[in-house]
Amino acid sequence: MASFNKVIVVGNLCRDAEMRYTQSGTAVASVTLATNRKWKSESGELKEEVTFIDCTAFGKTAEIIGQYCRKGNPLLVEGRLRTESWDDKTTGAKRSKLVVIVENIQLMGGKNEASGQAAPAPAHNTTTNAAQRPSGNAAAPAPASDQGGAGDDDVPF
Repeated sequence: MASFNKVIVVGNLCRDAEMRYTQSGTAVASVTLATNRKWKSESGELKEEVTFIDCTAFGKTAEIIGQYCRKGNPLLVEGRLRTESWDDKTTGAKRSKLVVIVENIQLMGGKNEASGQAAPAPAHNTTTNAAQRPSGNAAAPAPASDQGGAGDDDVPF
Protein backbone atom coordinates (compact mmCIF):
# COMPACT_ATOMS: atom_id res chain seq x y z
CA MET A 1 0.00 0.00 0.00
CA ALA A 2 1.32 3.43 -0.92
CA SER A 3 1.81 6.17 1.65
CA PHE A 4 2.39 9.91 1.47
CA ASN A 5 3.65 12.18 4.24
CA LYS A 6 3.99 15.83 3.18
CA VAL A 7 3.24 19.03 5.11
CA ILE A 8 3.34 22.68 4.01
CA VAL A 9 2.81 25.29 6.70
CA VAL A 10 3.05 29.08 6.70
CA GLY A 11 3.13 30.76 10.08
CA ASN A 12 4.95 33.20 12.34
CA LEU A 13 7.79 32.12 14.60
CA CYS A 14 6.74 32.05 18.26
CA ARG A 15 10.32 32.53 19.46
CA ASP A 16 13.86 32.68 18.10
CA ALA A 17 15.22 29.36 16.86
CA GLU A 18 16.68 27.04 19.48
CA MET A 19 20.01 25.92 18.01
CA ARG A 20 22.09 22.91 19.01
CA TYR A 21 24.62 20.61 17.36
CA THR A 22 24.91 16.84 17.29
CA GLN A 23 28.14 15.13 18.36
CA SER A 24 29.07 14.84 14.69
CA GLY A 25 28.62 18.61 14.25
CA THR A 26 25.29 18.67 12.40
CA ALA A 27 23.24 21.80 13.16
CA VAL A 28 19.74 21.25 14.58
CA ALA A 29 17.17 24.07 14.82
CA SER A 30 13.89 23.79 16.71
CA VAL A 31 11.17 26.37 16.10
CA THR A 32 7.46 26.71 16.75
CA LEU A 33 5.19 28.26 14.14
CA ALA A 34 1.84 29.85 15.00
CA THR A 35 -0.88 29.66 12.35
CA ASN A 36 -4.16 31.55 12.64
CA ARG A 37 -7.59 30.59 11.34
CA LYS A 38 -10.47 33.08 11.34
CA TRP A 39 -14.09 32.30 10.52
CA LYS A 40 -17.65 33.36 11.24
CA SER A 41 -19.83 31.10 13.35
CA GLU A 42 -23.42 30.29 12.40
CA SER A 43 -24.55 33.16 14.62
CA GLY A 44 -22.28 35.58 12.70
CA GLU A 45 -19.76 35.92 15.51
CA LEU A 46 -16.12 36.28 14.38
CA LYS A 47 -14.01 33.41 15.75
CA GLU A 48 -10.29 32.75 15.68
CA GLU A 49 -8.10 29.80 16.58
CA VAL A 50 -4.33 29.56 16.78
CA THR A 51 -2.43 26.34 16.16
CA PHE A 52 1.16 25.93 17.34
CA ILE A 53 3.33 23.62 15.24
CA ASP A 54 6.74 22.35 16.39
CA CYS A 55 9.34 22.05 13.60
CA THR A 56 12.86 20.59 13.56
CA ALA A 57 15.44 21.31 10.84
CA PHE A 58 18.88 19.80 10.27
CA GLY A 59 22.10 20.79 8.50
CA LYS A 60 22.28 23.86 6.26
CA THR A 61 18.54 24.47 6.61
CA ALA A 62 18.95 24.66 10.39
CA GLU A 63 21.86 27.10 10.04
CA ILE A 64 19.79 29.40 7.79
CA ILE A 65 16.90 29.33 10.25
CA GLY A 66 19.26 30.13 13.13
CA GLN A 67 20.86 33.00 11.23
CA TYR A 68 17.87 34.72 9.62
CA CYS A 69 14.69 33.74 11.51
CA ARG A 70 13.56 35.71 14.55
CA LYS A 71 10.48 35.75 16.73
CA GLY A 72 7.49 37.07 14.78
CA ASN A 73 8.99 36.48 11.31
CA PRO A 74 6.80 34.66 8.79
CA LEU A 75 8.20 31.37 7.50
CA LEU A 76 7.03 28.76 4.99
CA VAL A 77 8.04 25.23 5.96
CA GLU A 78 7.77 22.12 3.83
CA GLY A 79 8.47 18.75 5.38
CA ARG A 80 7.07 15.55 6.79
CA LEU A 81 5.35 14.58 10.03
CA ARG A 82 7.07 12.46 12.64
CA THR A 83 5.76 11.26 16.00
CA GLU A 84 8.05 11.84 18.97
CA SER A 85 7.37 9.77 22.10
CA TRP A 86 8.78 9.97 25.63
CA ASP A 87 7.99 9.12 29.27
CA ASP A 88 6.86 12.07 31.38
CA LYS A 89 9.43 12.49 34.17
CA THR A 90 6.89 13.66 36.78
CA THR A 91 4.00 11.28 36.14
CA GLY A 92 5.74 8.44 34.31
CA ALA A 93 2.98 8.50 31.67
CA LYS A 94 3.72 7.96 27.98
CA ARG A 95 3.60 11.24 26.02
CA SER A 96 3.80 11.94 22.31
CA LYS A 97 3.47 14.78 19.82
CA LEU A 98 3.68 15.34 16.08
CA VAL A 99 6.67 17.33 14.80
CA VAL A 100 7.35 18.61 11.30
CA ILE A 101 10.77 17.48 10.07
CA VAL A 102 11.78 20.38 7.82
CA GLU A 103 12.98 19.56 4.31
CA ASN A 104 12.58 23.00 2.64
CA ILE A 105 11.96 26.56 3.82
CA GLN A 106 11.17 29.93 2.32
CA LEU A 107 11.95 33.06 4.28
CA MET A 108 8.97 35.33 3.76
CA GLY A 109 9.93 38.60 5.45
CA GLY A 110 11.22 41.40 3.23
CA LYS A 111 13.09 43.15 6.02
CA ASN A 112 14.76 41.91 9.19
CA GLU A 113 12.95 44.11 11.70
CA ALA A 114 15.19 43.20 14.61
CA SER A 115 18.25 44.79 13.05
CA GLY A 116 16.69 47.16 10.52
CA GLN A 117 18.81 45.53 7.81
CA ALA A 118 17.46 44.30 4.51
CA ALA A 119 17.23 40.54 4.28
CA PRO A 120 19.79 38.94 1.96
CA ALA A 121 17.04 37.77 -0.40
CA PRO A 122 13.24 37.73 -0.29
CA ALA A 123 13.05 33.93 -0.31
CA HIS A 124 15.40 30.99 0.25
CA ASN A 125 14.78 27.44 -0.84
CA THR A 126 16.90 24.88 0.93
CA THR A 127 16.95 21.15 1.05
CA THR A 128 18.49 18.85 3.60
CA ASN A 129 19.55 16.35 0.97
CA ALA A 130 20.31 16.83 -2.70
CA ALA A 131 18.42 13.62 -3.46
CA GLN A 132 15.25 15.20 -2.04
CA ARG A 133 15.40 18.20 -4.39
CA PRO A 134 12.43 18.35 -6.72
CA SER A 135 13.40 17.85 -10.34
CA GLY A 136 10.35 19.66 -11.74
CA ASN A 137 10.89 23.35 -12.50
CA ALA A 138 14.42 23.63 -11.19
CA ALA A 139 16.54 25.47 -13.71
CA ALA A 140 19.88 23.89 -14.48
CA PRO A 141 22.84 26.22 -14.79
CA ALA A 142 23.70 27.17 -18.35
CA PRO A 143 26.80 25.48 -19.73
CA ALA A 144 29.85 27.68 -19.98
CA SER A 145 30.77 28.77 -23.47
CA ASP A 146 33.17 31.12 -25.15
CA GLN A 147 30.38 32.58 -27.31
CA GLY A 148 30.37 36.19 -26.11
CA GLY A 149 29.22 35.41 -22.55
CA ALA A 150 30.34 37.27 -19.45
CA GLY A 151 33.91 36.58 -18.49
CA ASP A 152 35.01 35.70 -14.96
CA ASP A 153 35.89 39.36 -14.36
CA ASP A 154 32.28 40.42 -15.05
CA VAL A 155 30.72 38.14 -12.41
CA PRO A 156 29.48 40.28 -9.49
CA PHE A 157 30.53 37.82 -6.77
